[in-house]
Amino acid sequence: MLTVLSFLQNYVLADDASTRKSSVAIFAGGCFWCMESPFDALPGVIKTTSGYTGGNVDKPSYIEVSDGKTGHYEAVEVTYDPSIVTYEKLLDVFWHNIDPFDKSGQFCDKGDQYRAVIFYRDDSQMQLAKTSLQTVSDKLGVKDLATAIKPAGIFYPAEEYHQNYYLKNPYTYKFYRYTCGRDNQLQQIWG
Repeated sequence: MLTVLSFLQNYVLADDASTRKSSVAIFAGGCFWCMESPFDALPGVIKTTSGYTGGNVDKPSYIEVSDGKTGHYEAVEVTYDPSIVTYEKLLDVFWHNIDPFDKSGQFCDKGDQYRAVIFYRDDSQMQLAKTSLQTVSDKLGVKDLATAIKPAGIFYPAEEYHQNYYLKNPYTYKFYRYTCGRDNQLQQIWG
């Protein structure tokens, strides 16, 4: 859970973003509401943006993506300061917030638009993503995990009401997360 201290750290970082070098990472891990908060809690993350990527429709809407007809994934774009947090750490947070075995989506959200994907933006990110996939595969003792690694394309920010949903609607967010069984399943997988 996001603490007041980490929220303030990220607020200060975001406020000072114009003077910092930043990088971008993109991850799909099911419901983008549930992927923002773990990244926002990391010192060095400047901001997270919920959105859509990987599909074939320009400027898709939530309704279109949810229908599964655009080819897009619900994803989160993470803007971060690489002098404070590494891409490897972001990968670790990603893995510990998904079910790497689920080929049909994530938790209670099913469909290709909810599958787990690491979207790499350059060769370095691609190599680090592949290394992390192998490390997780070895750790979990599974040869073929369901999580994909794909080149990043255009990222379309989701509608404003989706941004920071967990902060704007904490009770609805917690209820959704609980009824989806996300935390229980993550505990079973990762301990």
